[in-house]
Amino acid sequence: QVQLVESGGGLVQAGGSLRLSCAASGRTFSNYAMGWFRQAPGKEREFVAAISWAGGSTYLTYLADSVKGRFTISRDNPKNTVYLQMNSLKPDDTAVYYCAGDFQFRTVVDGTGAYWGQGTQVTVSS
Repeated sequence: QVQLVESGGGLVQAGGSLRLSCAASGRTFSNYAMGWFRQAPGKEREFVAAISWAGGSTYLTYLADSVKGRFTISRDNPKNTVYLQMNSLKPDDTAVYYCAGDFQFRTVVDGTGAYWGQGTQVTVSS
């Protein structure tokens, strides 16, 4: 089992920045692909960003078009933590943000990953 706990959400003005953290416990974190999703009120959950597991010399990252150039995903394996740096925030970014993890990068991206956190609220005021 893997437990995921998000933190770092809050209220920020448009144009501001936040960094979300997702702390993992349980099995070997470095073996898991990790990602972020979000769900706004009345909308379906949507993919935001994903990062591959720690194998190889570089990580594979993938971001939704809506956040490219503004958000960055990274991970710190010794700290068992994945981050989502969010810059130039817009009111449309307001949502509950969820951390997800699984062995396969594909399942993290398509939202069928095995492990999910409880979410952290991000609110961007105009």
